[in-house]
Amino acid sequence: MDETGYRDRIDRLVEPDERVLAHATAGVANGAQPPAPPDAAPPEAPGGRVHVGAVLFNLISPLIVWDRGDRLVDRVVWGVAGRGAPGSAASRLRHALNPPNPELAVRDVVLAVTDRRLLACLSGPTTVLSSRADDARAVARTAVVWSVSRAEVASARVGWHRLNPKRLRVDFTDGSWLAFTVPIAESGRPLRGIAAALSA
Repeated sequence: MDETGYRDRIDRLVEPDERVLAHATAGVANGAQPPAPPDAAPPEAPGGRVHVGAVLFNLISPLIVWDRGDRLVDRVVWGVAGRGAPGSAASRLRHALNPPNPELAVRDVVLAVTDRRLLACLSGPTTVLSSRADDARAVARTAVVWSVSRAEVASARVGWHRLNPKRLRVDFTDGSWLAFTVPIAESGRPLRGIAAALSA
């Protein structure tokens, strides 16, 4: 049973003759990720070399964002969460799931597998202390932000990464890949369902 309501929404988003095989609410794994596509807007962050002071500042105050320092901290603390050249499938997927967010709203990432495609969806904005009505509006505003044909997915598997046993890795035929996780307290069954559907 889908208590979130996302399955009904996804059924409305796909083509009439397209069949949804699995879906999961997940987040892009922490760690170093593929670079943005070449046509993406450049981040508003200072350039230059990575300084030890900037890395320490990022560790002490994680709410302060500095692109180069963040990438180094992510790699050291979390490892690698994806690889791929700018413009690769993983690069475009990661960029689609990280739109500009000036209002600092919370959005769910929903992955779905159909008999034709792998879809990535973003819910409407919510807040940490949202009501049921707010959650229902967020589900109703869920939209597909990225999709790729099943033929472009090379493999998918769920396994351990450091202390997390529920990490989904999706590999694409262009050699790129991206990982997704759920919180430790949540079941990994939906992610395993995504991996099984993509492997079928």
